[in-house]
Parts: sequence; C-alpha cells; structure tokens
Amino acid sequence: MTGDGSYKRVLLKISGEVLMGDGEFGLNPETVDRIANDISQVHESGVELCLVVGGGNIFRGVSVAAQGMERASADYMGMLATVMNALALQSALEGHDVPTRVLSAIPMSTVCEPYIRRRAMRHMEKGRVVIFAAGTGNPYFTTDTAAALRASEMDCDCLMKGTKVDGVYTADPEKDPLAERFKSLTHFDVIQRDLKVMDAAAITLCRENDIPIMVFSIQKAGEVLRVLNGEGRFTIVRGEG
Repeated sequence: MTGDGSYKRVLLKISGEVLMGDGEFGLNPETVDRIANDISQVHESGVELCLVVGGGNIFRGVSVAAQGMERASADYMGMLATVMNALALQSALEGHDVPTRVLSAIPMSTVCEPYIRRRAMRHMEKGRVVIFAAGTGNPYFTTDTAAALRASEMDCDCLMKGTKVDGVYTADPEKDPLAERFKSLTHFDVIQRDLKVMDAAAITLCRENDIPIMVFSIQKAGEVLRVLNGEGRFTIVRGEG
C-alpha cells in the first residue's frame, strides 16, 4: 500500500509544535480548528482514525531535563502537556460534529477515559475518533514511540506523521537549499542512515509490525486526506519487501 486510499485504519501523529501556528508556545485556536477540519474530512471518508499528539508546544521534557530537572519528572510533565493538547483537539473536533474520545495512559477519570486497548478498538469500530494522550504512560519514551506502539496495538494499516516539513530530506531543507526529498525509504534505511524521521524505538516497532510511515506537512489545509489518497507531497517509509 502506498497512500492510494486503501488504508482502512490509520494513526495520525501530530507534533505539539504544529499546534502553535505562528506563535512561540501554546495553542493557536485557528490552527487547531483547521487541523480538526482536516481530520473531519478523513473521518467522513470512512477511514477509522486515531491520533497521538505531542506536547512540545507547552512543555519539552527532554530540554528541561538537560537543564537540571530530573528526567522522569520532566517527562511526566510533558505527558500532562499532551493531555491538554488532546482535550483541545477533542473540543475542536466536536465542533465539527466528529464524535471523539480522549484516552490517557495516565488515569485521570475526571477529564478523560483511561487507556484500555479493547475500549479504544470499540470506539473506532463505532466510528469515533480516538485521541491517545500521555504518551506511553512511562518516562524515557517519546510520543513518537507512543504513536508506533498505539498503531501496533490498534492494528493500524499506516502511521501518518504530520509535521512542518513535507517529507524526509537528505538534510534540513530550512538550512540546506540543496536538500532533496525522498519519495520512499525502508525502515532499515532510516535506521542505517540515522534519518530523523522518528526515534529508533518507534522505527523499530513499525518495522517489526510492518506498519508504513507517511511523513508529510500538516500545515496545508486538506493535506491529510490528499496524502491518504496518494496525492500531495510526502515520504513513505515501509518494509524491505
């Protein structure tokens, strides 16, 4: 499968930074609403959809840990930031009449449901969008790894990574004007070349479970559905076979 509309169940990973819009931190309501509208288009197409959202727009655990805070505490604070983003996305999606559930790996029953795999599967089977919050619930794991884990647990056909860049490049396209975009790569290519698609644990999980990764820019309206249909600009990372 190569992004041609043949995916039935998809996990969309959104970085927290994307939700900032043009701001330096926090949430940009217009950006959140635009992304919610894009997700609504995918939902209306009949694809079963779940999401993992980062928290870097509110709190970056790794960088704070590097400044002296205990890593585990910093990571837990980062996980709580993802819950805030998930609730914001849920509110925006419901504004577009998309039934949505937030499931958190850290139980906080006052604001969302605890993550239970079978419950999450049932929500998607009933046509609800599921947002997985609080990462894996463990420190030392990124939200990229959480996305790969949930995509594996949910038996997803594809993991879409929505970023600020429209694919994987030979170098940082913002710094190197000669950088070229890959159309396709294998999971092994990414690991061997140390390409910054996702961290090694996430790539390995996707490789072991034969889950393709589509890297694209989520900053252009409607791009999620276009990429799912094999249009637009993206890089696909898949198995060697």
